[in-house]
Amino acid sequence: MAMDPEMEVDSPEPRGTKRLAEDAEVHAEVPQRPKRIKALDPDVVNKIAAGEIIVAPMHALKELIENAVDAGSTSIEILVKDGGLKLLQITDNGHGIDRDDLPILCERFTTSKLKQFEDLSSIGTYGFRGEALASISHIAHLTVTTKTAGSSCAWRAQYSGGNLVAPKPGQSAAPKATAGRGGTQITVEDLFYNVPTRRRAFRSASEEYAKILDVVGRYSVHCSGVAFSCRKHGDSGVSVSTPAAANTIERIRQIHGSAVANELVEFKVEDDKLGFRSSGLVTNANYHVKRTAVLLFINHRSVESTAIKRAVEQTYSSFLPKGGHPFVYIDLEIEPQRVDVNVHPTKREVNFLNEDEIIESICNEIRSKLAQVDSSRTFLTQTLLPGVTTIEPLNRDNDTNNSNGNTIPKTPSTSKKPYENNLVRTDSKVRKITSMLSPAISGDPSTSTPTNQRPSTLTPPTIADPGLHYETTTREPLRVALTSIKNLRASVRNNMHNTLTETIASHTYVGLIDERRRIAAIQSGVKLYLIDYGMFCTEFFYQIGLTDFGNFGTIKLSPAPKIIDLLRIAAETERDAHAHQSQSQSQSQTQTTITETENEATEIFTTAPSTVHQTLLSRREMLSEYFSLEISPDGTLLSIPLLLKGYLPCLAKLPRFLLRLGPYVDWTSEEDCFRTFLRELAAFYTPEQLPTPASESAVDGTGESGTAGPSESQTQTQNEEEEFITQRRAQIARMLEHVVFPALRGRLVATTRLLRGVVEVADLKGLYRVFERC
Repeated sequence: MAMDPEMEVDSPEPRGTKRLAEDAEVHAEVPQRPKRIKALDPDVVNKIAAGEIIVAPMHALKELIENAVDAGSTSIEILVKDGGLKLLQITDNGHGIDRDDLPILCERFTTSKLKQFEDLSSIGTYGFRGEALASISHIAHLTVTTKTAGSSCAWRAQYSGGNLVAPKPGQSAAPKATAGRGGTQITVEDLFYNVPTRRRAFRSASEEYAKILDVVGRYSVHCSGVAFSCRKHGDSGVSVSTPAAANTIERIRQIHGSAVANELVEFKVEDDKLGFRSSGLVTNANYHVKRTAVLLFINHRSVESTAIKRAVEQTYSSFLPKGGHPFVYIDLEIEPQRVDVNVHPTKREVNFLNEDEIIESICNEIRSKLAQVDSSRTFLTQTLLPGVTTIEPLNRDNDTNNSNGNTIPKTPSTSKKPYENNLVRTDSKVRKITSMLSPAISGDPSTSTPTNQRPSTLTPPTIADPGLHYETTTREPLRVALTSIKNLRASVRNNMHNTLTETIASHTYVGLIDERRRIAAIQSGVKLYLIDYGMFCTEFFYQIGLTDFGNFGTIKLSPAPKIIDLLRIAAETERDAHAHQSQSQSQSQTQTTITETENEATEIFTTAPSTVHQTLLSRREMLSEYFSLEISPDGTLLSIPLLLKGYLPCLAKLPRFLLRLGPYVDWTSEEDCFRTFLRELAAFYTPEQLPTPASESAVDGTGESGTAGPSESQTQTQNEEEEFITQRRAQIARMLEHVVFPALRGRLVATTRLLRGVVEVADLKGLYRVFERC
């Protein structure tokens, strides 16, 4: 009898075998029919779904704990056997499950939390999709015993594959009446009994039990008013026990020990415009371990966030020794419509709006709290010269008596005395090299405000004026959710060099070395570095442009110049420079190739100022909204953006900056436009290279000789230029020390390209080895 072609079944082939070339040639001669697409068996579908949600016993327990808390429980008891693979039982005293709901309790997507898809935007409970119990019932034997307040008895039901099953063959599968207390008890037995590959993947029961204790510990700390207990089957004692009346610090003490609880600092921060509020407890600088412990709850759901963990570690890098990490508990509440919790099968990760801004606000608050609570630390200090009096900071009188005559106890030191070649030598008065070379300049422009305040307006003073005058504007902060800006920020984070970022975040500014080559010295740990601050400032101001995009302050120009006049000045200057360079090359006849700088100069001086003028006028609304570059309808430049409070860019570079906005900004693509504009803005803000003073040039022998002496007018002009350069040099030195480098320490994400701008010149340990040989 001939078989119907539609009923033919493909012969099974061995799995994991490689088809030989000879077989391929044979099969190529016979035309192959495509394999038919068939629907998977529902049992296979349910097991696949269960494998995505219940990966390990800890995930099953997390779902059950969240259901118990949603049910209004004030007491949760957990019993575990063989790491949860043999038995996982959770008992609560919540409001229970109605007897009529038991038949569909373990069917997929049955829930009391949702009615329509739009409800996801305002969901405020832990479980909402109705998958947890259904998934567990497909890979384990599930028993539910529950009693509501209005029921005269408890009801017990057993499930398998999402359906009610009879406890014994021949009996009814309907729920049975039984004795029981109010609440619900869920018993999960033989987890993964029908998925042997998954079951064999677990290495040890003790390892799985440790993961279960971690989950219980997290919710024990966060769920105030709920008592938790967890124990192994057969043990008389409990592994975790927290009473319902315990506060958060006592819960942390019960779970993580007194070493953590004794060093906790509380913080709170909220922002109605970003729609969030956050509170928590973090350890101070006295406590550090080898691995960061982060307990993060977003809308009371335990989640993980690599971005938050990395930002917290970066915040603590200025307070902890190298290799030290903190303990952090963060409770973050965000408006439900701003959060998408339905992005991960186990809800381990969530997405929310304004992630960068919220993380920055939390880290700023933690940083300020750590800076305030710093009175119990002990330091090993040393004066640099005999007879120098050490100035003790305020609130550091640990060795003196208080007003009541009682001695203030020290925090006991648990570390050994360090070797001298590991000591970080820092003067107690934080004296810099610059204070030894020239008299200190009065006036400190370091009165910076946090970046999350309203933008300021700066009226630039004369170059000799050390003070910068600000006023607060009434402009509301702009919420930026552009995909292009997020992509540019992500690109910076992806190119982050962790070691260099930590070095800059923990550095001490030593002094300015060379203004012409833009070199400064910094100390980090026991090492001394020379860095190209021009390269670092270019990258730093570009990153400020991304983080503060749309919310820059403004520098008002008075009197306001015409843009066309500035463009003509820049074009004329570029033409003169190009002509001078071409004349020099024709005379020397030594250079045969055209450099990249020459190409740029050629492109700039051939650019028509009128073309750039029209381009800027046509986009003045966008420039004002996003970049605080205000241009009047008649082409007057009213203000330029203020990127860093306390820092004034060289306004002599303004005409060239405006002229480069024509050929070097891609106005056709949004992301490329923002990237190229911010690069040009960063180049404008980067400190300029200052020439060597005439007096130093004469000493070095670089001055010209054998020529006629300059006229009186030329001498006066040279003196004015010399005075201007001297004043600008003092201003740059002051801004670098008090504004730029402190900002680099707190905000710079050092990328790999900045490695070319750092040179290590001294290492204390290496110097000790040299002296030991002498």
